[in-house]
Amino acid sequence: MTVIAEYGQILLILACVFGLFMAWGVGANDVANAMGTSVGSKALTIKQAIVIAMIFEFLGAYLAGGAVTSTIRKGIVDPAIMAGSPELLVYGMLSALLAAGTWLLIASIVGWPVSTTHSIVGAIVGFAAVGISTDAVAWGKVMSIVASWVVSPMLAGTIAFFIFRSVQRLILNTEDPFANARRYIPFYMFAVGFLIAMVTLLKGLKHVFKDTGFSLNFLESTLIAAVIGGIVCVIGIFLLRRIQPEETPASGNRFANVERLFAILMVFTACAMAFAHGSNDVANAVGPMAAVINVINTGGVAAQSVMPSWVLLIGGVGIVIGLATYGFKVMATIGKKITELTPSRGFAAELAAAATVVLASGTGLPISTTHTLVGAVLGVGLARGIGALNLGVVGSIFMSWVVTLPAGAGLAILFFFFFKGIFG
Repeated sequence: MTVIAEYGQILLILACVFGLFMAWGVGANDVANAMGTSVGSKALTIKQAIVIAMIFEFLGAYLAGGAVTSTIRKGIVDPAIMAGSPELLVYGMLSALLAAGTWLLIASIVGWPVSTTHSIVGAIVGFAAVGISTDAVAWGKVMSIVASWVVSPMLAGTIAFFIFRSVQRLILNTEDPFANARRYIPFYMFAVGFLIAMVTLLKGLKHVFKDTGFSLNFLESTLIAAVIGGIVCVIGIFLLRRIQPEETPASGNRFANVERLFAILMVFTACAMAFAHGSNDVANAVGPMAAVINVINTGGVAAQSVMPSWVLLIGGVGIVIGLATYGFKVMATIGKKITELTPSRGFAAELAAAATVVLASGTGLPISTTHTLVGAVLGVGLARGIGALNLGVVGSIFMSWVVTLPAGAGLAILFFFFFKGIFG
């Protein structure tokens, strides 16, 4: 009797438990990075950010997480190498989930904002290169992912730079910032609504209605997204009209009234960021889990497999639990350390980061939300000059990125040989 036939149920339970554990780590650490700007700019309280993230992270993970999961599952390890011994792929993916989850647990306890994508990719490369063969790793795919870690923060930083520059030009550096904020913020709201609607229609509905035959082409999706963007814009105008300027703001900041308007906008961008984050980073937890389940169900290593909806559900639930139980710790510390954030700066960073993550999710490329958001915050800071950045904190964050990948790889190698010794 083969290992898969003899221990299939045990391995399946372990895959679900470790996948949930890894998803918990994503929620506890990475989601805190994603929502940190909202809390750091004081646009949202920690409790409000958690509620928004819980709703939209889950929706993003469940509705739009399918495309990236296939990249994590099949892109990094060449399954053909393990076709004759599928149990090795099971041990490896279990090891990767447990290693990445363990590293995220350690990092969350000590408050390190680390990349969950680094953790899982490092773990998968580690077990595959040392436990099986260096030929099992699709190094070309790994290098494209590594390149995305450089490209994504630069892209997010550039987008954030120009968004905040536009805010400065159209609103802040004018004679009547409050009146201009009321005039131009609805356009930014339209952009947020349109962006999120597009990824939901192009990716989410494709996944949800895949068995019904229902589909929309790109033009139809664009038109519907434009309508939804318009609805968000109208809601925003209604909310903006309810805010009246204070004669003498208590803070003494001449932009205090404008920042109150941007605080409303940040509610929309926080929702967008949470949705985009959930759609991209659920892959880190459910990709390896789906690979294990597929091997157990079929008894072999298939070139392609269908992602079960309940696997995405486990990932979404795990992210929400992680955020609710431990996300507050990193969220409370990450939002203020890179640069001083206000609602207008936080909005520019979040919108840029959400746009970058959505682009990556649509192309199936797993990126680090941590890198993207840090890049976006750096872009906003640079728009005000290099002196606005805390370079010491930026340097320590870069160091934590360097440590994460080998840590994930080392732990995965240990767990791989442990499982191999237990199950034979």
